[in-house]
Amino acid sequence: MSSGDPAWESVVVTGTGEVFGEPDTLTADFAVETTASTVGASLDQALTAATRMRDALVRAGVARADLQTTNISVSSTSDDDGKVTGYSVNQGLNATIRDLTKAGTLMTAAIAAGGDAARLNGVSFTIEKNATLLAEARKKAFADARSKADLYAKAAARPLGRVVKISEAAYSYAEPGQRDTLAAAMASTDMSVPIEPGRQRLSATITVEWILAPTAGKG
Repeated sequence: MSSGDPAWESVVVTGTGEVFGEPDTLTADFAVETTASTVGASLDQALTAATRMRDALVRAGVARADLQTTNISVSSTSDDDGKVTGYSVNQGLNATIRDLTKAGTLMTAAIAAGGDAARLNGVSFTIEKNATLLAEARKKAFADARSKADLYAKAAARPLGRVVKISEAAYSYAEPGQRDTLAAAMASTDMSVPIEPGRQRLSATITVEWILAPTAGKG
């Protein structure tokens, strides 16, 4: 409470703003999966396949900084009697692709390089250059909050005063829903995977507090 507001009366509202933009970045969740009679053989096969996939992506223009190993796991396989019959290795590789015009060709090349051990668990799109869109979403969120505050102030027969507090929740993306279709399309490596980034929704949510000014003749 400030010295200028002896009777702190306010209205607190939440506003949301949404904008749409075309994704400019794709992240592909690759993996290799191998099975052999020994751990060493399975690891060697996985390393070979993963290295070929990585090198194919680098040759096609993906920066090494945009490649990241995500996990390595080793598990055993058994027969119906519980006897160990082999060992499986799974190793993940995330690739960030910044030129979407080449994304289909890049993913196809990586899968082909990995051979039968290659896997594509899914993809996700983002808008990396989002500053302009986010600013617009924030403006819309504030306008939405102001509209609600005006309504409540009028209902209370009070003038709307100055803003005393603004807080923002983390902004959010809504995926355009391409994950399953692209993963299924990788079953055939004879052609470049079709890429349809669609539109992505970006939303901002803010909470704003306005002072309710005294009515005429008061204060």
